[in-house]
Amino acid sequence: MFTPFFYTLKSNGLDISTTEWLTLMEALDKGLAHSNFTDFYYLCKTVLVKSEADYDKLDSAFLEYFKNIKTDKLNMEKLNKWLHNDSDRVRLTNPEDFVDKRTEREAKEVHRMFRERLGEQHTEHNGGNHWIGTGGGSAFGKNGHVAGGIQLGNEAGMKTAFAVMGERRYRDFRRDTKLTMRQFQVAFRELRQYSRKMDLPKTELDIDGTISSTCNQGGYLKLEFQQPRKNSVKLMLIFDSGGSMYPYSELCNQLFQAVNKANHFKDVKTFYIHNCIYAKLYKTPECAPGEWIDTTYAFNNYDKDYKVIVVGDAGMAPEEYYDKNGNYSGPNNGLSGHEWIQLFKKKYPHTIWLNPSFHGDLTKNYWMESERAIKEIIDMYPLTVNGLKAGIKKLMSDK
Repeated sequence: MFTPFFYTLKSNGLDISTTEWLTLMEALDKGLAHSNFTDFYYLCKTVLVKSEADYDKLDSAFLEYFKNIKTDKLNMEKLNKWLHNDSDRVRLTNPEDFVDKRTEREAKEVHRMFRERLGEQHTEHNGGNHWIGTGGGSAFGKNGHVAGGIQLGNEAGMKTAFAVMGERRYRDFRRDTKLTMRQFQVAFRELRQYSRKMDLPKTELDIDGTISSTCNQGGYLKLEFQQPRKNSVKLMLIFDSGGSMYPYSELCNQLFQAVNKANHFKDVKTFYIHNCIYAKLYKTPECAPGEWIDTTYAFNNYDKDYKVIVVGDAGMAPEEYYDKNGNYSGPNNGLSGHEWIQLFKKKYPHTIWLNPSFHGDLTKNYWMESERAIKEIIDMYPLTVNGLKAGIKKLMSDK
């Protein structure tokens, strides 16, 4: 009965050997799936998946093959009524008070507790730490602050949910996405502004001149040469590192490698930040104290002609962005992140922001306030093929 499922897995890109498939069949024969669909899913993930890059392939295969499976359906109409409130009615002044310190849970136990709560609960709850609700410390609900819970709705409030129902969470881990190093390299070819070195010998083939001279000589080849041109573009890359950017580390690494392999820029500077630009620009992805330069040093030593690309999800609480004491990872020299962003854009007018979790609608969600504010200062684009092309085009414009 599982033969069609095998071909579904293969058609979704999973490289499964005969040995791995026979191992899965043996595990099923020994009852390791416990006649439970969720356990079967995790058994398949354990036996058949070799890398986190293949998680999404497995998920898409399951969605395709088991789309009509009969399960105990949740009363989502009732749950949606409980979880409808997206306003600021429930906001925790200190989310640490509600954080569940148990960062690892068995999937079976989590789902058992969820079913138990659902059977006992009859009313809406907000801000608590037990029932299915919103904005609190419960392991079940929406926009909460618990690692290892079950998220209901479109997205996890703190991006730590154990399971987000109906969402393919590992899509960005795939290595076969359209946005590859090749796409980065092609896009960066547009970051070219050539100038000639008049003091260099004519060693570069002049194609147009060669064609013209050859035609003038009745077809006899005459090679013409010109002085070589050099790319005059100076580029500054700033990566948001750590925290919610971990899922995009492979993507950022490809971008970094593409720039370094291009090796035709006049100058390239690479720095790292955590969440936002503040008083320091870090030299390494670890953002370790002391391994930095002053942002004002960059202002004074790297002129305004630098093209700047900031890569980050702009995901931070509004108080971290707006408050002068909001920087949790380093000094801010008395200025808020909002003020530093303004100063940075003033110094480097040719700056864009590439966002791997770009949101089109930023009108309601509390946690998107910083993204909305940054977008008003710096042109922000999704970290996709089209977003990258649009961003590069903006960098090369005179406006």
